[in-house]
Amino acid sequence: MNARAPQTVLTRVVRPIIAIIAILLVVVSTFAWSKIDTLKHNTANAFLTLGGEADGATDILLVGSDSRTDAKGNPLTASERRMLHAGNDVESTNTDTILLVRIPHNGRSATAISIPRDTWISTPKLGEGKINGVYGQTLLLAKQEALAKGMSPQQAEKIATEAGREALLRAVVDLTGVTVDHYAEVGLLGFVLITNAVGGVEVCLNQAVNDPYSGAHFRAGVQTLSGSKALAFVRQRHGLLRGDLDRITRQQAYMASMVRKVLSAGVLTNPDALNRLTLAINRSVVVNEGWDVVQFAQQLQHLTGGQVKFSTIPVVNPDAHMNLDNGDMVSAIEVDPPAVKAWVERTIGSAKKPGKKRELPKPERVNIDRSAVSLSVLNAGSLAGLAGSVAKYLEGLGYQTQNTGNSDNDTPTSVVVGNPQTMAAADAVSKDLGGLPVQSSADVPIGTVRVVLADDYEGPATKDGKTVFASDLELPAKPTVSPGSTPSISAGGRGPQCVN
Repeated sequence: MNARAPQTVLTRVVRPIIAIIAILLVVVSTFAWSKIDTLKHNTANAFLTLGGEADGATDILLVGSDSRTDAKGNPLTASERRMLHAGNDVESTNTDTILLVRIPHNGRSATAISIPRDTWISTPKLGEGKINGVYGQTLLLAKQEALAKGMSPQQAEKIATEAGREALLRAVVDLTGVTVDHYAEVGLLGFVLITNAVGGVEVCLNQAVNDPYSGAHFRAGVQTLSGSKALAFVRQRHGLLRGDLDRITRQQAYMASMVRKVLSAGVLTNPDALNRLTLAINRSVVVNEGWDVVQFAQQLQHLTGGQVKFSTIPVVNPDAHMNLDNGDMVSAIEVDPPAVKAWVERTIGSAKKPGKKRELPKPERVNIDRSAVSLSVLNAGSLAGLAGSVAKYLEGLGYQTQNTGNSDNDTPTSVVVGNPQTMAAADAVSKDLGGLPVQSSADVPIGTVRVVLADDYEGPATKDGKTVFASDLELPAKPTVSPGSTPSISAGGRGPQCVN
C-alpha cells in the first residue's frame, strides 16, 4: 500500500489487523500500510506442519515467548532486561503464553483459547512434562545435535529454533485436536512496545497487589497500564489464589480490554501511533512464512468487541504433582486430553470434512415393546446435560426412563449395557442411538438397559422438542475444576472486567 494512501483507507485495513493482534496476545501480528514489508523478514520456518483452512476457519497458534532476544535473534540490552524484570538469561525459551485462536472465514467472530503454561502433557520425543518447556527442550536437543554434526553456531541456532516451534505446534495439535493453520510469536519486549504504541490499556483489579517477583505493584480498581507495568500485570502469578489460572484470566482481561480500545477508539487514526506500532512489530513479532496477513485482515472488517471471546481449556487438577523421569516431583496442571478435545470442539466448532453429510438414525421396527424397557442413562463425558437430552429422545420413542445422572467411571467410548436375559432390549436401544456398541452384564436388572454416554457420542438427542445431533446441543461443559474456575471473557462492554 502507498504510504500516502488516504487515512480512511489505511484505517479500514489496519483496524482489523490490530484487532487480530490484541486477540493473539501477540497483541499485534501486523497491519497493512507503507512498512508492511518489514515483517517479511521476521518469519518462522517455512516447513511448519500447517493446515490448509479446509474446516471453514483460520486457526492460529499465538505464542508469547519468554525469550531475552528480539525477533531477529539479537539479545536485549541490559536496560531492557531490567525494565522487563527478565534477568540475564538470554537462553530462556519458555513459551509462557500459548493461545489457540479460531476465526471463521466470514471474519465476524474470534475465539481465543488459553493453554496454561504448566499443562502436563506427553510427547513422543520428550516424554512427560509441562507444555511450556516443549519449545525450549526441543531447541536445546536439536542445537546439540546440529553442533555435533559440525554446523556453525548460527546454522545450529536456526535449525534448533525451527525444531522447537514445530514441536510446540505438534503438542498443541495433539492436545486440542485442532489443525493449526498459522503461527505467530512475540517476545517480552514486543508486548511492552506494542502496549505503549496504543497508549496503554485499561485494567481493573479486585484488590491491591504487591509482587516483587514480577514487579506488579498496583492499587485496587480501574487503572491504565503501559510498558513494563502492563507486562508485570499479565506475568504475575505469585500471591494469586489460583496461581497460573488467575494469571491467564488477567491476560485474557487485558487482551479483551485492548481489543475493546482498538475497535472503539481513535488509535488507528493517529499517524504517530501507527509509526510506533510499525517499529514495535518489526522488532518483536514473528509469523510463519507465506502467511498473507493483509489479505487475512481484510476478512475482519465487521469484527466487533462483543464477538471476541476468551476461554481456557478445562483442567482436572490445577495443583497436581507429577513425577519427572529422573524421579523429581514438580507442580503442574493436570488435564484429561480426551475431555480437552471434546471441549475445544464444542467451544470453537467442529472441524468437519466438507461434503460429508450427517444423517440422524431413523427409528426401526423392533421385536420388543419399548414401553416395557426401563432406561438408566449415564453421562461419562464432559458435556453437562447430555444424559437428560438423550433420555428425552428415547422417551419420545416410547422408552421409560428410570434415572439419569453422571457415571461413576470414566470411559472414552459410549456403550449400551443389558442383562444377558434381555439383550434384545439392549440391541433395540443401540439401534435407536445410531448403532452404539452393546455389552451384557448381570449387574444390570432384567428389563433394564444402561446407556453410558462418553465424549465420542454423536448420535441423536432432543433439544427444544426437536431431534438434533448431540454435537449440536451447545450445552455447557461439566465442571472439571473446583469452584472459582477460569471464567470466559468477552471484549464487549464499556469497561475492563475486574480480576484477581
